[in-house]
Amino acid sequence: METPGSGPITLGVVLRFVDVAVDALDEAREEIDALNVYPVPDGDTGTNMYLTVSAARDAVREASGGDPGSDLGAALTAFARGALLGARGNSGVILSEMLGAIVRRIARAGAEERNAIVMADALRQASDAAYAAVGVPVEGTMLTVARAAAEAAESVAAADGVRARDVFTASAAAAREALARTPEQLEVLRHAGVVDAGGRGVSVILDAAETVLTGRRPTPVTGPAGHRIPIPQLPTGDLTADGPAYEVMYLLDAEDDAIPGLRAGLADLGDSLVVVGGEGLWNVHVHVDDVGAAIEAGIAAGRPHRVRVTHFAEQIAEVRHRGPARTGRRVVAVAAGPGLAGLFAEAGAVVVPGGPGRRPSTGQLLEAIVACGAAEVVVLPNDSDTVRVAQIAARTAEADHEGALRVAVIPTHAQVTGLAAVAVHEPGRAFDQDVLEMSATASHARQGAVTVAARQAMTMAGPCEPGDALGVVSGDFVVVGHDLFTVAVDILDRLLAGGGELVTIVAGADDPDGALATRCAAYVEQHHPVVDVVVYDGGQERYPLLVSVE
Repeated sequence: METPGSGPITLGVVLRFVDVAVDALDEAREEIDALNVYPVPDGDTGTNMYLTVSAARDAVREASGGDPGSDLGAALTAFARGALLGARGNSGVILSEMLGAIVRRIARAGAEERNAIVMADALRQASDAAYAAVGVPVEGTMLTVARAAAEAAESVAAADGVRARDVFTASAAAAREALARTPEQLEVLRHAGVVDAGGRGVSVILDAAETVLTGRRPTPVTGPAGHRIPIPQLPTGDLTADGPAYEVMYLLDAEDDAIPGLRAGLADLGDSLVVVGGEGLWNVHVHVDDVGAAIEAGIAAGRPHRVRVTHFAEQIAEVRHRGPARTGRRVVAVAAGPGLAGLFAEAGAVVVPGGPGRRPSTGQLLEAIVACGAAEVVVLPNDSDTVRVAQIAARTAEADHEGALRVAVIPTHAQVTGLAAVAVHEPGRAFDQDVLEMSATASHARQGAVTVAARQAMTMAGPCEPGDALGVVSGDFVVVGHDLFTVAVDILDRLLAGGGELVTIVAGADDPDGALATRCAAYVEQHHPVVDVVVYDGGQERYPLLVSVE
């Protein structure tokens, strides 16, 4: 990709693209869900594609810190891995393979290659990868739309003066035209009077790329039935009579040479088979009647994990009836260590594992929100970079359960402020009042931390070297020293300078016996005798100490 002018492929453009693509899929999500009649009318294609690209966006932003000057190669690798790990459903898994192929081609681009050639080849490789990933390719689907886009890109890329913006303008237009023709290729689409849902998602993403590169918002091409016609009332009979009853998905750690045998074994069990990935990590999707056999095939090939099984009849019934009645209120909290997870669980929260380097995806938070069964959910992200992810998950959950689910995200930026918020949670209060009390408590809790510098850097407190002790207040580095305890008491004194009644100290994985935490608690008791102190074993990584003052 390039800027609207000319120049090399930059991380800045990639970051703008993923933001625009996620927003575009968010806007089109309900429309795409409504188009979903193939291969199973389960009404989730738009949501799955949206969550897949959201996971890729979250990964590339975490890897780069949102800095356009960061290493492009590392960011692209994170983007591809994020899409692979976050892929959901048949369409999401195929899309993750397409996105991976595109970023791998960008990463291999030579300094002398024209961007137009690189991007046209990337789209071709994305199309080829998508066809190769699917057990039995079917025309009139997102595969067809992706191939049309690739062919259009190749047809214009070789001409002199053509830039990446021209390639994406041509490919996006071809995708829209191919999308309009999908009902002519697939009988189930023609019968329902809709275009293909996955193809519509691909078109939305290509339109987003065109918008980023040209500044123009493309005008959709509408087929005979139109994009935006919702699917008719779902049939009331056995919707899975002509196909398998279950969708099985899992991540698989396996050697590349084990995958052909896995594909063959799963192909004998069912349909809608998609296996994508490489270099030891794979995402497997298949529709089967024998769930156990599908998982056993994965065990024979390697180590399956994050296994997801969906019963289509129940999923379709939920789409039709908005699922079973939801009752009560729950808190969903992201915990950065086993001790912290235990503290949140003891307070009644549903815990989602997180922390630096393993922040939860939008899909994981969405699953926790929905699976808890509550009519009202309060989400505590407990990390600055997880707040936006939580907000996306909350919006998606409310949209999927319109009128049946309320979700509030309290923007807790640290684990200790999350602990403060959950401590005042009261399910007996009105929802809005409970959220207000929790929000107020979290916002009034002053928070800090102590960590160890991993590299040479310039901080607000001056330069630091690897191994230096760093003191943090409200996310900013304010102390650089050589001794963890000295830095920790400096942070405590700063936090207590404005007064306080309770100090919470959370020991990390690097303080396994709690010696540092215990010394800090003794310091507070000696120098601030009117303040209460509590010490917990949090088990969080990278931060030997977390502290808050309320």
